[in-house]
Amino acid sequence: MKAKRFVPVAALAAAVFAALSCSDSAPTGVSVQPHPDPLLFGWISPKLNLVTCTPMPYDSVTQTVGPEGGTINVGAYSLLIPDSALDSAVTITAVAPSDTVNAVRFQPQGLHFNQKASLTMSYANCGIVSWLVPQHVAYVDDSLNIIDFLPSVPDVLSQTVTGSIRHFSEYALAW
Repeated sequence: MKAKRFVPVAALAAAVFAALSCSDSAPTGVSVQPHPDPLLFGWISPKLNLVTCTPMPYDSVTQTVGPEGGTINVGAYSLLIPDSALDSAVTITAVAPSDTVNAVRFQPQGLHFNQKASLTMSYANCGIVSWLVPQHVAYVDDSLNIIDFLPSVPDVLSQTVTGSIRHFSEYALAW
């Protein structure tokens, strides 16, 4: 019985991937055509490989974290700073703008950790295809141009992806 349920899901996933791979532009290409509702398919944003999502409410949090570590929650995102990642207490501001790209900005800009922190970002608002395609946390500039992809682990059940970060900057959800 379970095998019968898997076949339609696998066929749907194969059809979606085939349709996306047969388009005239590569996933990293910039499209000038309007995109369908992101709730339907989770189409790629015109900003390179960033995922287009339904905007979430704006949120901003300021919190002091010391050498003992801590967790900062802002919007649908969570930053886990491990014990000994900081040498002294630091006041940290996290901003999650309301945009069609899931992004979060941390300050003070350039703050480096002694060991990696974990940034978990939700993609629950990014449509159906985003559940089928591996997600990544991307290090981006102020214009949301991708600078680098971070080592990332998606969690399909919670619809989140967790990336390892070494310093503060701006990060966005990408594929």
